Amino acid sequence: MPVAIITGASKGLGRALGEALAARGWDLVLDARTAHVLKETEAVLAARGARVTALPGDVTDAAHRAELVAAARRLGGVDLVVNNASALGAEPLVRLEVLSLEGLRRALEVNVVAALGLVQEALPLLRASRAGAVIAVSSDAAAEAYETWGGYGASKAALDHLTAVLGEEEPGLRVWAVDPGDMATDLYAAAVPDDDDPRPDPGSVVPAFLRLLDERPASGRYGAPSLLKDLR
Repeated sequence: MPVAIITGASKGLGRALGEALAARGWDLVLDARTAHVLKETEAVLAARGARVTALPGDVTDAAHRAELVAAARRLGGVDLVVNNASALGAEPLVRLEVLSLEGLRRALEVNVVAALGLVQEALPLLRASRAGAVIAVSSDAAAEAYETWGGYGASKAALDHLTAVLGEEEPGLRVWAVDPGDMATDLYAAAVPDDDDPRPDPGSVVPAFLRLLDERPASGRYGAPSLLKDLR
């Protein structure tokens, strides 16, 4: 069975993608910082027949990243890495004039440095896979200038470029940055707590990610809304 490592997998998009992959027969290694929520997710996915290893921890910890890859190796290898864990840099978001540099460093460490660190750790197993792939969960804030989204957007822009270069350097893999579009997630609620406008459930964009895995288009940056539109 194929094996995926998904970070930030206890809820939101990470959990929704894990559920979809489990239904397709994938085995999973899941990461999140909140242990009890991650264990609940592990139980739900394991009940669907998947072999699931849930490892609570912080992706900025190199030892934790090594544990994730070692767990995947025990399941048979690594066919997919999903860098979904994200940090905002400030909760709620603030203008750049008052964004703490510590907050910006945190966003860069989680969203960029840790993402690359996990890929580096998993790269030998990804290369050995018949269909190795990396998905970096991006944001429209990486490409558009939105007030208060500067720190987070800068980190996601860096992630996009890192992903693009990885795709050039690893032609045997598929490397995709994916902008999922608006979603009702805890991350968004923390970013803009006063925004009461309804947003789509994260599960609604999962078919876009599955389409990438099914069709394996060229490495690059994709928008989930466009992928979903083409499916209709």
